[in-house]
Amino acid sequence: MNRPLSIAELDHVVLRCRDINRALDFYVCLLGLQEERRIGAIGLVQLRAGRSMIDLIPASAGAARDDANLNVDHVCLGVEVAEISQAAAFLKAEGVEVIGEPAQRYGARGMGMSIYIRDPEGNVIELKQMPSGV
Repeated sequence: MNRPLSIAELDHVVLRCRDINRALDFYVCLLGLQEERRIGAIGLVQLRAGRSMIDLIPASAGAARDDANLNVDHVCLGVEVAEISQAAAFLKAEGVEVIGEPAQRYGARGMGMSIYIRDPEGNVIELKQMPSGV
């Protein structure tokens, strides 16, 4: 098959949030993402995550939310850190739920150490150590 397109990278992920300010505090203050822009009319906040974006939007009013209804299983962010266990210890000390232990996992840049955490909205975020020299 001769495809007219080739996927090059993850462009953005959109997360529905019950509390945008709490989510902003987590992603900006704790994880260090930069706010890039807002579209107030729809409540959208766009955060820069390296070459990709994480968009935060308000959850639908009155919408029930439980693990069976999530639209996203998890989002993986490449992180620059000497030891992923240091990141896990820091996040635990900040009250972030760290799920399991650091482990080798496969992703866009091959095998690498990663951890899973849960953001304030209950979304699972994988933090994957970037290969050195990238």
